[in-house]
Amino acid sequence: MFDLSQYEIEVKKIFRNASPAALYEEALRYEKNATLADTGALIAYSGDKTGRSPKDKRIVKHSDSENDVWWGTVNIGLDEQVFCVNRERAIDYLNTRQRLYVLDAFAGWDPKYRIKVRVICARPYHALFMHNMLIRPTREELETFGEPDCVIINAGAFPANRYTTGMTSKTSVDLSLERREVVILGTQYAGEMKKAVFTLMNYLMPKDGVLPMHCSATCDPETDSSSVLFGLSGTGKTTLSADPKRGLIGDDEHCWTDHGVFNIEGGCYAKAIYLTREAEPQIFDALRYGAVLENVVYDQADHHVDFDDSSITENTRGAYPIEYIPNAKIPCISGQPTDVIFLTCDAFGVLPPVSRLTPEQAEYHFISGYTAKVAGTEVGVTEPEATFSPCFGGPFLVWHPGKYAELLSERIQRYDTNVWLINTGWSGGAYGVGARMKLAYTRAIVDAIHAGELKDAPLQQEPCFGLNMVTKCPNVPDKILIPRQTWADGDAYDATAKKLAKLFHDNFQSYADGVSEKVRQAGPSPS
Repeated sequence: MFDLSQYEIEVKKIFRNASPAALYEEALRYEKNATLADTGALIAYSGDKTGRSPKDKRIVKHSDSENDVWWGTVNIGLDEQVFCVNRERAIDYLNTRQRLYVLDAFAGWDPKYRIKVRVICARPYHALFMHNMLIRPTREELETFGEPDCVIINAGAFPANRYTTGMTSKTSVDLSLERREVVILGTQYAGEMKKAVFTLMNYLMPKDGVLPMHCSATCDPETDSSSVLFGLSGTGKTTLSADPKRGLIGDDEHCWTDHGVFNIEGGCYAKAIYLTREAEPQIFDALRYGAVLENVVYDQADHHVDFDDSSITENTRGAYPIEYIPNAKIPCISGQPTDVIFLTCDAFGVLPPVSRLTPEQAEYHFISGYTAKVAGTEVGVTEPEATFSPCFGGPFLVWHPGKYAELLSERIQRYDTNVWLINTGWSGGAYGVGARMKLAYTRAIVDAIHAGELKDAPLQQEPCFGLNMVTKCPNVPDKILIPRQTWADGDAYDATAKKLAKLFHDNFQSYADGVSEKVRQAGPSPS
């Protein structure tokens, strides 16, 4: 039996790196409401929390790392003693369990940069989730695994004490950069574990001159050159990376080194709401035996999942090993990117379907990290609402966004990488008037970028944002490529564009002091 006494955990029945079949058996026997979908995927439920709790994330303030961290609303400081209180609370809870699950696995496909991760948890669903999301060691690698570089202590079924100094709720996700430990209390949402690993990588990699990226990545099967796609949730990052014509490196978390791009993860965590085989066949077919379906609704008679049912949450998810995608490139490493693509779902309907960015514009839009929420998705949202997340991954940054932007800009120029801004949002008007960009058109744009067909395409400057709009693209109607021409009322377009430009301008003021004048001038004019 595996021993966890070094963590003061005394439980005797510990399952280390159990197989999916064994974890299925454990989940069906001991998980509340766990069951199987008709495809063979394990259905599990995360309880009250069906998404991440970014306001409850804490990083220990320590003299060794304090000057490195971008403190504020993203990285909220925590006293080390409070971390120890929460850690002891988590271990006390785990010691009340009859059985625990341990996973030892890797983060990072490049052996030079990968770290060893240990997950300790009380739910087999969590163990299977991380089995899918981390890189699974071979039997030989497991035998020589040794001490981990990072430990996640997941006691999410037990609440934090909200009266403890620094706590604001019963949920707390605490990271100690010095201990390389993560303690989870008060949330059973599995995504907290994977993002905790990503947050740690966001701290460690820049120390080695490596750029960590919240992006998907694909590669050309013949040349091995890569392409990376940045985008916030709902912009199409996972969907567009599931491209049968290209090798899949990964759908969410990568690093850009002097040798190329590597995936941090060993699996994919795809949104499942409104999923269909017709629209996304690779993802749909990957949700089979061995995969985890999280918080979905299913038919009690035949266990067929209703992907259109959002009664539990809009954030239904599926986690599966990356090799479940037929064109996944294993190991998940590729050459230098020929193209960097920023995806935005512009619900204001004013950004062009595709624009080519200068290096300064690339840095500006990378730091801005824009997308938009639409009316009805959240309580109180009655019209399009701009969302800005620096570097398209604000909740997971540790250093100041300028650090990551500098690394991106340096690489773009060193490797002569093309940078594109693609709007997967609305055309012909804002949300409620216009229509969502057809996925077929967005796929055609991405295909043309990868084929090199837009490198010399004609450009036209958009007057408000200063973007160089591509005006000719194979298999995309010319009219939709210039957004003002798709609006019935040109004056309404101008007014909406100015409104969005001001939101960009106001947001960027927080970062303006940390960038060059050229980058500050690369954004839209607010007047």
